Amino acid sequence: MSKSASRPLSARIHWYWVCQLGGWGLLGLSDMAVNLRLLDRPGMVIICWWTAATGMLLSMLWRHALHRLRWAGAAPHWGKLALPILLLACTETLLVYAAIAHYRPFGPIEGYNWLNGAMVFWIGIYMVWTLLYFSVQSMRRATRLEAQALQLEVAAKDAELRALQAQINPHFFFNSLNSMRALMYEDRDAAALMIDRMACLMRYALQSGANGTVPLAAELEVVQAYLAIEQIRFEERLRATVTIEPGLEQVCVPPMSLQTLVENAVKYGVETSASGSDIAVHASRQPGAIRIEVANTGALRSTSPSTRVGLQNARKRLALAVGPNATLDLQECDGWVQAVMILPEAA
Repeated sequence: MSKSASRPLSARIHWYWVCQLGGWGLLGLSDMAVNLRLLDRPGMVIICWWTAATGMLLSMLWRHALHRLRWAGAAPHWGKLALPILLLACTETLLVYAAIAHYRPFGPIEGYNWLNGAMVFWIGIYMVWTLLYFSVQSMRRATRLEAQALQLEVAAKDAELRALQAQINPHFFFNSLNSMRALMYEDRDAAALMIDRMACLMRYALQSGANGTVPLAAELEVVQAYLAIEQIRFEERLRATVTIEPGLEQVCVPPMSLQTLVENAVKYGVETSASGSDIAVHASRQPGAIRIEVANTGALRSTSPSTRVGLQNARKRLALAVGPNATLDLQECDGWVQAVMILPEAA
């Protein structure tokens, strides 16, 4: 399918010609209606349509001149426009007079007092045409500027999302590399397995970074891989469960967002406790929303500045990728620290 065929019908219609043909055609019909009783006279119908055709031709030449003089791109300056409009009115009046003189539907032409009225009429017609044309050009310019501003806004949001993604991934990889280094001295086989899973995580992070959102199922796969890596390191100190309600696999989330919350739960729940911590990942459907929770046993402590930045970045990424109605909150309830992500469900 060609690009022009795929565009909406309203975008493919050349509205200038629609308005030109419609406006001048209406003028021709109005002229015929005014002279309805005279249409049987010689050349009267031709004169009515000659008037409309020459008027449209002169308006087209006037449009071309406006663009050549670069007057159409600014507000109308009637001091500059007065003389050209007067010349247009004179020319049109002479053209109509020539047709009347040729066909003589009113008999021999006696006197020229009617020319004053004709001049005033055509000056008014071309002033209205010019005002309408400048108004349409102004609206098109405003629409174009609005579209450009929207494109810049989208580009800025996309750049901000990519920048926030870049801030999070190095932190994740740094922690994982530290874990592998520590494991190399304890269990080489486990370290090799950890490297394999780390390669999978890196592949996912690089591929998903090009997307604003990913399916929840894909994000859960990377979470499971991350937990498997940390399970090798912490062994029985890390006790993780993942429960997802059926039908939520294709819910869109920012890439690495759920993994980041799980990583924080490991960092502040498992690492800081000699006995380790339970970590629970749960996704469920609420009325009009999807609730994703990452919780770890423990108490909500005064977080460091770096943690606040991480949580703030996660909120920004969530808002940019999903929308302003999405929320991410950290709370403590019954011995659990819960990071709760609320995503508005698509209608």
